[in-house]
Amino acid sequence: MSFADNLKKLPGITHLAAINLLDTDGNVVASIENKAGSQGSLAVYNHLAQTYGSINAEAAKKGLEIFAEHTEDEKLNPGKHPNIARLLAIESGQPALRVKHVFAL
Repeated sequence: MSFADNLKKLPGITHLAAINLLDTDGNVVASIENKAGSQGSLAVYNHLAQTYGSINAEAAKKGLEIFAEHTEDEKLNPGKHPNIARLLAIESGQPALRVKHVFAL
């Protein structure tokens, strides 16, 4: 299935302003905002956090499946899709990230 098809199956994100990704020390290492160009990534990371509790290797693998054709694009063009690159790194053994939801007002 394509990324667009996969997105249709994920929970809504209208209640979120952003998701902060935290390292093992609690430092914010990345934020994914609810804005054009990153809403798909926000939906994927929100789903992974709800399902797996963190962005661990198992969650990363599932996320890469959801990103579908964009995962292959990132592999062919490293750095083009930073949110996918992060999942590839975690799947390859980088430490898991905790997720902190930032709710919309």
